[in-house]
Amino acid sequence: MNKITIEVIQPTKTKISGKYDHIIIPGIDGDFGVDWDHTPFITKIRPGILRLYTEKKIEEYAIHDGFVSVENNKVKIVCEIIEDIPEIDLKRATSSKERAEKRLKSTSEDLDFRRAEIALKKALVRISLKEE
Repeated sequence: MNKITIEVIQPTKTKISGKYDHIIIPGIDGDFGVDWDHTPFITKIRPGILRLYTEKKIEEYAIHDGFVSVENNKVKIVCEIIEDIPEIDLKRATSSKERAEKRLKSTSEDLDFRRAEIALKKALVRISLKEE
């Protein structure tokens, strides 16, 4: 079976570099799958779960914003944060979720709604991946 090459780059290092059978990426308009010979494109990533499939296993990562390009059976993701399951602190994610929910319920005019909403989404992704 043909393999897709993926590279996930953070500001300080390359986090993932390998070949996979199938990849699911949380795109800005919803999750999308990438298989061999996928149509080239570029899109933004939203907070979600990146899934990398081989015949023997599935690797899952919490990914938070960035961009992805797909071209010539190569996927390149540039993002600030990507975490595998052992890196996620469930207690911290739960606290972050609670803080974000509290901010979103606030009636303060100083509330940065978008920032609180993003914090909540990131926390929920971390929690769902850790609890799977």
